[in-house]
Amino acid sequence: MHPYGILSLAPPVIAVVMAIATRRILPSVLVGLFAGALLTTGGDVVQAVIDMGEVHLWPTFVEPGKLRLFTFTMAMGAAIGLINASGGMLGLVGLLTPLAKGPKSAQVTGWFMGLLVFFDDYANTLLLGGALRPVFDRLKISREKLAYVVDSTAAPVAGLAVVSTWVAVELSYIEEGLANLTTGVPEDVSAFSLFVACLPYRFYVIQALVFVPLIAILGRDFGPMLAAERAAKDRAEEDLVEDSDLAGAPQPSHWSNAVLPLGLTLLVVLCLLWATGVANLGEKYDPAAPALEKFRNVFGAADSGLALMYGGLAGLAAAILMVRWKQLLPPPEISQALVRGVLTVLPAVAILWLAGAMSRMTGNRDVDGAPTTTPYEFAATRLYTGEYLTQQLLGTEGAAPTATLKALLPTGVFLISAVVAFCTGTSFGTMGLVVPMVVPIAFAAAGDGAPGDPTTTALFLASLGSVLAGAIFGDHCSPISDTTILSSIASRCDHIAHVRTQLPYAMTVAAVVVLLGTLPLALGVNVWVLLALQSAALVGIVWLLGEKA
Repeated sequence: MHPYGILSLAPPVIAVVMAIATRRILPSVLVGLFAGALLTTGGDVVQAVIDMGEVHLWPTFVEPGKLRLFTFTMAMGAAIGLINASGGMLGLVGLLTPLAKGPKSAQVTGWFMGLLVFFDDYANTLLLGGALRPVFDRLKISREKLAYVVDSTAAPVAGLAVVSTWVAVELSYIEEGLANLTTGVPEDVSAFSLFVACLPYRFYVIQALVFVPLIAILGRDFGPMLAAERAAKDRAEEDLVEDSDLAGAPQPSHWSNAVLPLGLTLLVVLCLLWATGVANLGEKYDPAAPALEKFRNVFGAADSGLALMYGGLAGLAAAILMVRWKQLLPPPEISQALVRGVLTVLPAVAILWLAGAMSRMTGNRDVDGAPTTTPYEFAATRLYTGEYLTQQLLGTEGAAPTATLKALLPTGVFLISAVVAFCTGTSFGTMGLVVPMVVPIAFAAAGDGAPGDPTTTALFLASLGSVLAGAIFGDHCSPISDTTILSSIASRCDHIAHVRTQLPYAMTVAAVVVLLGTLPLALGVNVWVLLALQSAALVGIVWLLGEKA
């Protein structure tokens, strides 16, 4: 029996409701954390305060992966601050001007650049947000739109790429699910073969990537985003300059002052991803393997945290050396620019820290990261929120599959994954929780009375793809998601404003992929026909509901 029941939802629900109501994310998450600590300590206020620091906040802060991400975020903030102050970002604006002549081309350019930085969602968000912000400001495109473009390309493209820092995590979850099968799986079925086979069935991820250029090309918005765009268009020129990161830059300098530090960051990240991947593979690394397989294996085994940290530090060092060598700023102004840059991302570090603590509190691992081996082993410090949600929404494994289960399975797991990701703020954690349980259920449902290998059926692949897509959908909607937070900070957009403006777009795409995707697919409609219908429906919705700013 679950130790907390429906109360395990209290911390994330409190944090989300307070964040939306007050538009202040930090106090909201702190209140949610304290509520969770009260639950795990049985209402002991003093012990809850102690646990807040010693069990939840401090272990999250000193986690090596978090420290590396904090370092990368602050290094990128300092580098961008210095690049702005030295005029390098103005030079980059001049370089991008031929591509971004107006709002449409600027948004399409941002989307295309997001597709190019496919290897990691964090790097995608932080690099593109800082680089595109001056361009969007100059063209009077809202910061909310920039945050949406960045957020809606980062996780989706990293989740779809067969060579990325996501692939090893996704493959490991699929392998866990295959290990849970009670009947044998054909020898030619592997985690990677299923990963590739379910790519067309990740409806939300695909259509989220389609929706970004669609909004740009049609030039129409709706909901809170339309209001944000009109507010940006109505801003006076002097207000735009004062609000821009380019304020204070004495004059434009050469574009290389921005491109070289950022390019070095990208190069170092890629090189270290390769080096750490090869090192982690050890004897499993096969230099004679086909290129795609080799890159997939290496990037999947890479240490992304290490690569991002040293890539960010390398970019920061390059920015400082270039400014000093070219004498673009005197030393006191260099120091001031670096401090300003760090200060701008400190809210991101704080929110990432608290959101990480919330994710750990609602999870199922020990303070030291040890996985649960017996039911609710760490209930004294963990709420097992995901387990409660999956028990209530999906039920327990072992029941005979019914026609209703088969018809609703892809839709059900999509919505379950979305709810879990929304409440916990993590798509990775959601995938790790739901995939291993859904694989046996989908295998049983797809193989009930049907000849052949169940893993090749549309029902099985759609169920697996729906978990991976639903986790990203919930992540897009959650105010406590790390990528949502990073998108807000990198774009210098009010975080709750980003959530409010992105939510209707994410919900629209989700509604379309359910009505014209997961539901009809379970009834036998071809996946490629459904993908075309979904895109066509999104065009019609934007055209009918949207208005020009």
